[in-house]
Amino acid sequence: MLRPRRRGIASVNAEVRDGIVPAAGALAKTHDAGPAESSGNYRLVALIVASALFMEFVDSTVLATALPTMARDFGVRPQEMSVALTSYLLALAIFIPASGSLADRFGSRTVFRLSILLFMFGSFACGQSRTLEMIVLSRFVQGMGGAMMIPVGRLVLLRSVAKKDIVNAMSWLLVPALIGPILGPPLGGFIVTYLDWRWIFYINLPVGVLGFYLVGRFIANLREDDPGRFDTIGFILSGVSLGCLLFGFEMVSRPGEGALAGGLVGIGLVAGTVYVLHARNRKGAILDLQLLRDPTFRLSVIAGSITRITQGAQPFLLPLMMQVGLGMSAAQSGTITVATAMGSLAMKSFAPRILRRVGFRRALIWNGVIATIGYAVCGLFGPGWPTWAMFTVLLFCGFFMSFQFTAYNTIAYDGIDKQQMSRATAFYSTFQQLMLSLGICVAAMALHLAMVARGDAAPTLRDFSAAFWVVTAVSFTATFFNLRFARDAGAEISGHTPGSKE
Repeated sequence: MLRPRRRGIASVNAEVRDGIVPAAGALAKTHDAGPAESSGNYRLVALIVASALFMEFVDSTVLATALPTMARDFGVRPQEMSVALTSYLLALAIFIPASGSLADRFGSRTVFRLSILLFMFGSFACGQSRTLEMIVLSRFVQGMGGAMMIPVGRLVLLRSVAKKDIVNAMSWLLVPALIGPILGPPLGGFIVTYLDWRWIFYINLPVGVLGFYLVGRFIANLREDDPGRFDTIGFILSGVSLGCLLFGFEMVSRPGEGALAGGLVGIGLVAGTVYVLHARNRKGAILDLQLLRDPTFRLSVIAGSITRITQGAQPFLLPLMMQVGLGMSAAQSGTITVATAMGSLAMKSFAPRILRRVGFRRALIWNGVIATIGYAVCGLFGPGWPTWAMFTVLLFCGFFMSFQFTAYNTIAYDGIDKQQMSRATAFYSTFQQLMLSLGICVAAMALHLAMVARGDAAPTLRDFSAAFWVVTAVSFTATFFNLRFARDAGAEISGHTPGSKE
């Protein structure tokens, strides 16, 4: 059973009265079966959670725009800066599995606020970095904070809404988060062109202070009475496996690192195999494999993970392609790549209506194909393309790819009860971040192999085109898994009547 930590009768009563924290009986009901109806305050909770996530989205999009400039300061090749993105996502992949257990044990508000403090400390350390190695370490600390923000925030929201409101709740959660990518590219271009790139990280500090206050003021500190024993062995095995696999794949793109890369991948596979043997029949495993018995959750994890390879590669490839391949400035690149975030934001009001009309299965199949083709077109960008045309293509990509992930992120929990929700959000978020990391690795590896095949010392426009087509070809295979969703999958969430538009 979930319960709030004691903070004084007057404080708790005020929160119950204001609709921010449900009464004790309602908490038990929410945990066991989920609320039959959502209160209007779920929008407030979503916006507060998103204010913390805002930092992550701004940071990632601003950093992508600044990579070429940072590479010059650190004295490395631009493609080697992929490790600065990978180290952050690596920390997410390692520590996200523990987020659900920590929230159940210490309380969602406590863990959320700690994650914000870690993210702020990592941001300050990034701004002080003078070498590639130092910024990689600082980004890892940032990732430790981000690892708890994403799933714990989602967990708080999912426990407060009825199934029929999940799509709207996710849309509210993503609105401020999508403002981050809209501001990120032009802000990054402005900072890199006219200021110092270090301000990219310092701007996180005031946002973090605001998020820390809002979470403490309005988010309930829900936790489990009996969280069970922490799966220490599983945490170590999953961390070793994910860490070695990600860095092994990342090093494949580096010349002379083939033996080390192969060794890391081998260790990762062995550790992953041992983890599966450890966790397959274990109750309370850090990554609960029994969740995959639910067909809708399993298909959403698989298809969503494959699709995220393209999404992870895009913020790495696009700024480099425009600045290195097309000779644009950081400011010009940021002005164009902001189109993907604008398309994502424009989509949010359409998602509930589209899903109600055609259902999850049909939407995922056709929209997935369209979104993948859109990113493949980016591989055709060249000097002859006018700015407005590239902007339009990226606007198109952002719209359809954002719809795809909104659908995956909501249908995944269709068959998950509230008692499994913390484990499910941790599991799903782990694979979400793992595949985003793998997308960067696949893009860097494809770019390196294209350079080797053509004998290029530095990446050219054709090399970037080849890399784009490789990552989109991988993501296209998600279509085969989308076809396996049941026709009535997510019907209660979407409100779609199966067969009405099939």
